[in-house]
Amino acid sequence: MELILARQSVIIKCRLNQSIMMGNYEYYYAAGLLCRLAGAQPQPELRPDELSAFLKPLFESYKPLNEQESYLVKLLKEYKVSDEYDGQMAELLRMGRKEQDIWVQMPAVLERV
Repeated sequence: MELILARQSVIIKCRLNQSIMMGNYEYYYAAGLLCRLAGAQPQPELRPDELSAFLKPLFESYKPLNEQESYLVKLLKEYKVSDEYDGQMAELLRMGRKEQDIWVQMPAVLERV
């Protein structure tokens, strides 16, 4: 899977405030974003059910600053994780945690690379 596709999908959904999360790849990137925003530091190797349990307290404690962040939390809360897991998901979690231009779509981000 091209990791950038999961990133773009989450960013577009949050900017438009519509759609649902379609898989664990999106979930891991979105979880990384929430962790970045909330200052949380999960272990990247968490399995889906472990990551879900890690995020639950953040849903209550994190106060979104805008509509995109509110929708991000909504997407994460409503998503039902599957058992599917591979190393790319750990990388997507790291990508979300390191994201600098959270709500910027491609190719704007690529132009800065």
